[in-house]
Amino acid sequence: MTHSGKPLRRSRVPAGRLERLARFGWLAGEVAVGALAEGVRRVAGAPVRNIVLTATNAQRLAQRLAGLRGAAMKVGQMLSLQGEALLPPEIAQALAILRAEADAMPLAQLRRAMGRAYGVGWERRFREFDPAPVAAASIGQVHRARTDDGRLLALKIQYPGVARSIDSDVQNVATVLRLARLLPGEVDLSALLAEAKRQLRRETDYHIEAAFQERYRALVADDAAYAVPRVHEDFTTTHILAMDFVDGVPLEDLCERAPQAQRDRLGALLYQLVFRELFEFRFIQSDPNFANYMFLPTTEQLALLDFGGSRDIPAWLSAAYVRVCAAGAAGDRAELRAALEAVGFVGPHESAAQVAALVELFLIGSELFRHRGRYDFAGSTVPARARDAAVDLAFGKGFVRPPPPDAVFLQRKLAGTFLLCISLHARVDVRALLLGALDRGVRHSGAMRNTTETPTAG
Repeated sequence: MTHSGKPLRRSRVPAGRLERLARFGWLAGEVAVGALAEGVRRVAGAPVRNIVLTATNAQRLAQRLAGLRGAAMKVGQMLSLQGEALLPPEIAQALAILRAEADAMPLAQLRRAMGRAYGVGWERRFREFDPAPVAAASIGQVHRARTDDGRLLALKIQYPGVARSIDSDVQNVATVLRLARLLPGEVDLSALLAEAKRQLRRETDYHIEAAFQERYRALVADDAAYAVPRVHEDFTTTHILAMDFVDGVPLEDLCERAPQAQRDRLGALLYQLVFRELFEFRFIQSDPNFANYMFLPTTEQLALLDFGGSRDIPAWLSAAYVRVCAAGAAGDRAELRAALEAVGFVGPHESAAQVAALVELFLIGSELFRHRGRYDFAGSTVPARARDAAVDLAFGKGFVRPPPPDAVFLQRKLAGTFLLCISLHARVDVRALLLGALDRGVRHSGAMRNTTETPTAG
């Protein structure tokens, strides 16, 4: 059973490279055939992008990526997380399947994974091992277990073949997304794809994630509002991560039935954490989806559960984002343009119209920084306006500069946190939290060092 009480479906994870390649081939063919069928149904002269980017094609794409799991599903999740801001509503809705639970492994595949990690007779290391996962995600699934010495653990068990297929999965997903017209064909994504591969390789080494988790646990130890489960190194391997079992309520379950005050508090905790990550810790957990958070009713804590996507923020980038956020809060277009140039969003070859449109896009996204008092996320029109502005920037004004790889993960965290608060219908004084974080974090972390450290924009 999952934390939400729903039974998980089981399906075999395609582990071999040839099998995964074949599935990508089928997916590309399905997208192409779907586009052809849609073109026949439409009046001649309809834009090609609209023909390919249909809700039916998006549903097909999401279902196939979810079935593949691994890096393929992870990249799809990154896209879906930004969907409400960048894609038409019907497409974003179709891709939302990638933020739900993945299928679980069949029992035979699960037992083989346990045997590879712990060896023959692995069952003797546990008093109890529940073969029904409590959760399943893109890279692995989680099981409840009790060790032979009585510790209650959550074991995150990686799907077979995930680590070996990262490079090919990322390239194949990019190809399919271009075919589906979800990416402008002129954008050079080589740096972003290389960074995505590097990030995913780290995420599939659970020793690295364990170290990140313990580091993050120490960083938030001064704030009783947050809880991070302890890692158990003696049961942790490259492909299994063992930690304290956390019994709580999924954040997603609070969206409809929790009191408004509780949802407001959780939204504030999410933003307080983002700003500490950006300006104080300079260390960020870059994967803000509902599955990575849980509410603990007995202690009223926000539990943080997944640290595979954690990464350091260079001092120059933290300083540049101080400028981005402060300029957004002040509505200062000239300073925002300079800050975006410092990050690397703007280079020497963009036209004045393209730069002005990019600045307006960031001003839309920073509306909550300018709002005085509690910002009502439920009533926000930012996602729709940002989506329209982003589509016009990429497909209308031909802005083809890819975002800097480091900044992609920061934007992902900011956008994802915004979307979480929309789902929670939270009301949060984000401006006050931001200004307080700038006042505390900038002075004590040195984040306002000269941003001339910034690497030359490529």
